[in-house]
Amino acid sequence: MNWSLRAARRSSLLQVVKSAVATGAAWLIAGWLVEGPPPVFAAIAALLTVQPSISQSFGRGVERTVGVIAGVIVASAIGLLLGSGFWAVALAVTCALLVAWALRATPGTANQMAISAMLVLALGTATPGYALDRILETAIGAVIGLIVNLAIVPPLALGPARERVATLTGDTAAALDRLADALVHPQNAATLDDLLARARTLRGSVAAAEAVIAEAHESLALNPRRRRRSNEVASLEADVRRLFAISTQLTGMTRAFADDYDETLAGDGYAAAIAEQLHRAAHDLRLAASTGGLAVADEPPALTRPLEVLAAPPAHWMLVGSLLVDLRRIHDSLAARAEE
Repeated sequence: MNWSLRAARRSSLLQVVKSAVATGAAWLIAGWLVEGPPPVFAAIAALLTVQPSISQSFGRGVERTVGVIAGVIVASAIGLLLGSGFWAVALAVTCALLVAWALRATPGTANQMAISAMLVLALGTATPGYALDRILETAIGAVIGLIVNLAIVPPLALGPARERVATLTGDTAAALDRLADALVHPQNAATLDDLLARARTLRGSVAAAEAVIAEAHESLALNPRRRRRSNEVASLEADVRRLFAISTQLTGMTRAFADDYDETLAGDGYAAAIAEQLHRAAHDLRLAASTGGLAVADEPPALTRPLEVLAAPPAHWMLVGSLLVDLRRIHDSLAARAEE
């Protein structure tokens, strides 16, 4: 069993502050507007509504409010029939979960229905209007949580996206350099297997980058900062597509090299020329990551044109031809990035 009390990624300190502000504001405002017990429902609703994106905040607020309304209805109906004893509470929780299952409610909504039904019967049956007040209180907390999340620097998941794309760029450049070095140095079965295995790990880096890009897109929804930041997310998404294409070509080149390798390849002039082009491509990827573009005044791209072979190589012609095809595709991907 693999579990941990620590998250893979720490929440931002700003989100912690916003959660605290929303919880305190919900407690004060709901306590002022709704008479009765301490506004616990409002505070919990506000706390849960502050999410890493505005769309998630809106969804969580709706989810919690709907769950409370449904749970209160179930609890009120059972309370009228059975009172508020143990069996009434147990039946209310069970019925709430069954209603959520029948409606295909989300796990969050289902849990909220059960919790609300339990709390209403356990704490509120002796208080007139308790159920209705808890619905109003929850709605107030959810609205306050959404307003706080909107008012205090609406969250955008651009930082993790930039970092992940930079990591993918670095991983791809390193893989290009490894293959270039392997082309001009003798290899054995173990080093060839390691080279191919490390090239294949780029798939995981691409998948991780695609996941954070999806989060960045989600953070734009309903966000007032969307207009100013949508172009940056689109640019990062385009970079990931290009890096995916380059990593695919690179993995194919590495597989061809491992399959057709022989000891004389390290001294082949064509292999050395391809290795130089791969180093240039790695240089251009790192240049793009550091400057945001491949063409800058003080350091132009190193991979200016694809390598040309006018006659069939006398040896290793099949491998060299395969490498050249993939190398041209890598060149085309980098050239497209430079033209934007």
